[in-house]
Amino acid sequence: MDPTLWTRAHGATTHFPVALVLSSVAFDGIGFALAGRPIVRHLHAGGYWTMIGGALGSVPAVFSGLVMTKGSVLGHGALRMHHVFVWPAFAMIVALATWRGLVGRRAPRGVFLVYLIGTGVAAGLVSGAGYWGGELLIAR
Repeated sequence: MDPTLWTRAHGATTHFPVALVLSSVAFDGIGFALAGRPIVRHLHAGGYWTMIGGALGSVPAVFSGLVMTKGSVLGHGALRMHHVFVWPAFAMIVALATWRGLVGRRAPRGVFLVYLIGTGVAAGLVSGAGYWGGELLIAR
């Protein structure tokens, strides 16, 4: 098997959760700010589906990363920094998407604000993971 297969697979799959989680927080944040306007329903639908897609897309990204690193969940140097951001991001994205899928459309505004803050934190973590993943490529 080509040793670069998993590196390529990881590189291809990681962009989906990053882009989709960032889009989700943007759609939901704008929807939250524009409360009461007709477009809000569509913005929240966009936030809902991009968060669900981001969570689903994070599974192959994590799987390919684990295969690529031979199961290392921490590592050292830039890989360690990448994993310091990846694991909390992955956990938060899956948890937030699960909550959103089960409760999110019926949540009171104050509860949804807590969710929105959580998605902002998850977006920051996944961005940090992307940064350190890029640093791993530069180090090669």
